[in-house]
Amino acid sequence: MHVKTGDQVIVIAGNDKGRTGTVTGVDIKRNRLTVEGINMRTKHKKPTEQNPQGSRIEEEAPVHASNVMLLDPKTGKGTRKRPQEA
Repeated sequence: MHVKTGDQVIVIAGNDKGRTGTVTGVDIKRNRLTVEGINMRTKHKKPTEQNPQGSRIEEEAPVHASNVMLLDPKTGKGTRKRPQEA
């Protein structure tokens, strides 16, 4: 995979196109990653004894790795990662 946890990325496709964030998790088998503040979804929590009201929680959903690019810190634009020469 071309990104790893902690990398700064820019979204190049989807509803959050143009936004940037930090990678917080990577799922190599499904080729998906979670980006901080990107692809937010609302999850409804049932009422429990500790929380009798229940609640709605905003959380990040994973995005496909092909929809993000590494962010170049010098230019602030997306860049491709090239393999290292031996």
